[in-house]
Amino acid sequence: MKARLVAVGERAPGWVAQGFAEYQKRLSHWLPLELVEVAPGSRGKGRDTARAIADEGARVLAALPRQAQVVALDGRGRMHSSEQLAQRLAHWRGQGRDLALLIGGPEGHAPEVLARADEAWSLGPLTLPHMLVRLLVAEQLYRAAALLAGHPYHRA
Repeated sequence: MKARLVAVGERAPGWVAQGFAEYQKRLSHWLPLELVEVAPGSRGKGRDTARAIADEGARVLAALPRQAQVVALDGRGRMHSSEQLAQRLAHWRGQGRDLALLIGGPEGHAPEVLARADEAWSLGPLTLPHMLVRLLVAEQLYRAAALLAGHPYHRA
């Protein structure tokens, strides 16, 4: 199984890019993780926010691998402990499909993206910067894969 993280937004700050790259490297033998950045919709004075969300949604959907198991990061989704996420990862592996994790723009996902998602995952009730979510998702995927492999990284 391969994983693709499709994220609205481009040019992450250096510290986010470095952290993401570190966990991407650590994950490489358990779960190859590819980052696909999609351009955000145009926002600002006199711009239609609904149109921006729709444009982002179309780009996110176009970036999905064929037949992928799609998990949208969404505040209304299901929260998981690290151990529960490891079990979800085992389940996703058992599906025999690639995995696509989706991070939306400032207003969240377009309705079409949420409709396409097989499930939604919430990182909790906090509002987080979307660039930081990339790093958190990569770290949590690494933690889940390490748990499944019996690696000592997780020490809870």
